[in-house]
Amino acid sequence: MVLVIFKELMLLLPLSRKNNLMWFRHFLLVVAQCLLLLPYSAAHANTGEERELMKMLQSVQIAAKKTSYSGTFVYQQGNQIRTSRITHGFDGETEVEKLEILDAKPREYIRRDGEVSCYLPESKLIQVEKNLSQEEFPALLNQNVHLLPESYLIKKAQMSRVAGVECQVINFQPKDSLRYGFRLCVEKNSGLLLGMQTLNPRSEVIEQIAFTQVSLGEVDKPKLKPSFGNVSQWRVENMTVQANVNSGWIVKNLPNGFKKTLETKRFIPISGNASGTDANQTKSHQVVQMMFSDGLSTISVFIEPNSGSRTEGSLQQGAMTIMGKRLGENWLTVVGEVPNAAIKQVINSIQFKK
Repeated sequence: MVLVIFKELMLLLPLSRKNNLMWFRHFLLVVAQCLLLLPYSAAHANTGEERELMKMLQSVQIAAKKTSYSGTFVYQQGNQIRTSRITHGFDGETEVEKLEILDAKPREYIRRDGEVSCYLPESKLIQVEKNLSQEEFPALLNQNVHLLPESYLIKKAQMSRVAGVECQVINFQPKDSLRYGFRLCVEKNSGLLLGMQTLNPRSEVIEQIAFTQVSLGEVDKPKLKPSFGNVSQWRVENMTVQANVNSGWIVKNLPNGFKKTLETKRFIPISGNASGTDANQTKSHQVVQMMFSDGLSTISVFIEPNSGSRTEGSLQQGAMTIMGKRLGENWLTVVGEVPNAAIKQVINSIQFKK
């Protein structure tokens, strides 16, 4: 377009010798076309590309919930590697997912819609929590996905493969220093997220998670049940969770782009032996959790009574930062796969608003 307008201006030059006023008016008209038409075209091109990317990203979260699949994935965080097996079924109404932890002590999580049961064979215990949101691999994107362009420059890259399956690479370049960059690989037909890498400012991979084997399509229902026998005889511990609460706690200075997606209040049972009281008594330990997200990165804030001797400070593992701080009679813990500066900004602005 620039070349076309430039050629038109050159053709007008001879006219200037005959009638300077006529040439100048025509010149202004052409320049106006240049100023108006170029941004219009560029804006529409960007809007179209952005619209296509947002549609693709929205399909990632839908696919994680409404596609049946199974596979094994590896999560590398710093020098730690964990392997898990996932089986996910969706019958058009109910979503059921089984996650098996394959390293260290065996344990399984079975989620049916918003209820999660954790099976601990070593103690023959089932811990049940309700009203939980799903933001685990491959369902890492959430309802704030539409906010992603505010915090990242998002671009489609080359096609690639994960676990032998072809996928589209999407790059996320952060617009500030309070979040990391990401590289996602999305299965080209279903939209299922097959892998994700977290990148530091030097574009080095500091954390990654990806399928090593994956199968798309209907799964056998027996594979969605616990792998352990006689679980009906196991002890059940209900972890009371109140969702959508207003605890009075606020984060006054969130990093730009982060919005609250969840606020819960958990009442975790404490046995008498653990609390030093009668073994037949059960006490409840209250924990307030607030979760914030920019659509991809998450920050979780935990607020609980300050019991015992704890040391303030922070811990970095891969992309994850954990920071603890005492505030009056409360203990604050902030966890997030964001740089230390973002965690520090959050923990220093937590207040109780009466």
